[in-house]
Amino acid sequence: TALTVRKLRLYGKNPIGTADLEWIFARNSESNEQLRQIFTINRNASGQFILSSNSYPHNLTDIVYSGYLSAHNKKEQERQKQMSYSVYLPNYSIGENCYKELPYVARNYGKKAVVIGGKTAMEKTKDALLEGIKGSDLEITDFIWYGGDSSYENGNALIANPAVRNADIIFGVGGGRACDTAKYVANELDKPLFTFPTVASNCAAVTAICVIYNANGTFREYYYPKLADHTFINTAVIADSPYDLLWAGIGDALSKECEAVFSSKGKHLSHTPLMGVQLSKVCTQPLLDYGKEALASLKAHKVSDALMQVTLDIIVSTGIVSNMTTHIPDYYYNSSLAHCVYNGSTITRHGHEHLHGEVVSLGVLCLLTYEGANALRDTIMKFNASIGLPVCFDDIDITEDEFDLMADRILTSTEWQYRPQDVTREKFIACMKEQNKIGQEFKKQTMLL
Repeated sequence: TALTVRKLRLYGKNPIGTADLEWIFARNSESNEQLRQIFTINRNASGQFILSSNSYPHNLTDIVYSGYLSAHNKKEQERQKQMSYSVYLPNYSIGENCYKELPYVARNYGKKAVVIGGKTAMEKTKDALLEGIKGSDLEITDFIWYGGDSSYENGNALIANPAVRNADIIFGVGGGRACDTAKYVANELDKPLFTFPTVASNCAAVTAICVIYNANGTFREYYYPKLADHTFINTAVIADSPYDLLWAGIGDALSKECEAVFSSKGKHLSHTPLMGVQLSKVCTQPLLDYGKEALASLKAHKVSDALMQVTLDIIVSTGIVSNMTTHIPDYYYNSSLAHCVYNGSTITRHGHEHLHGEVVSLGVLCLLTYEGANALRDTIMKFNASIGLPVCFDDIDITEDEFDLMADRILTSTEWQYRPQDVTREKFIACMKEQNKIGQEFKKQTMLL
């Protein structure tokens, strides 16, 4: 918190106070040297300190924060040797009849449940939920719309609802935002939570993070709740979900392995993040093996083993990795350059019109190009093309003259703050340009075949 406050105080601020100046140069020597190369510090006629910069305006907070992280991580390695901590892993049931496990799983949590979810999601699951608890002493007291977005306003309105307050268990039903809202409500009320994802587009149902939005729909912040006590993945419901959401979910999940491995390179990993990074290595291959068949199953509204494998990959595998590679401010290996491409796309003329996972899948190719992992990049590029995911920026309506703007956008993101030390703004732009050229050439060659 103190660091965040200091960053906000320094952001674009002139003149700066003596205390702030001392704080900057109290960082480690690497940070100090970077500051000397980029900033000139002078006094004005009133004796105030003035910072002058020939580089982009975010350099001050970016470098100071990087310096803080470097010093902090050294101390953290020593602290972790003596600290105590708990790790919670997701519990889940999957299958067409998995809701029938509800009475058994809920037996130690209570007898009254309230459903919080999306309107369509509740319509699709209501009969199966009621059938699942039929003949048991578990009762669903109400089905309540979550409000349409995962905002504190919607969450607090639900917390004040008597049906929610009187329930023993919260059931979160729907997509990522519905599940995130239910996680917030359950955490604030300290009630057990079961989640019921109705789409395989993200891992929100099993993660200990909520994306919170403002009332106007803009991003607000991350909120860190407890994990759901159990997740029920009904494959019949997933098979009846929108095609584009599974398609984009595959694109997003493709990033998990390469980003976890990339962002953790050269780091000393303690037990939990080490497990998370190693587990990330089971996330890519199932998507390549089963992705195309899973999409065909979904288009036909049929449950198949391929659809189950991809669903587990997107919801469970990536979710476990997310939980084990995120512990801010200690470490963050959950996402990196692929998501930087997405973050940057949100302020372009047309890139923001494309789905999150769609853009991230192109970001994966940019990251692999940056790393020089050409063989894996080419494999994923062929897979992307086979299911209609992008291989160059033309595919998401972004032009190279927008790359500078994209780079400026990401400089205050979590992914950028925790990036590997060799990543610079210029290298980030260069890898996007290189992948754009490679992808364009790939498309030309494919058309000639």
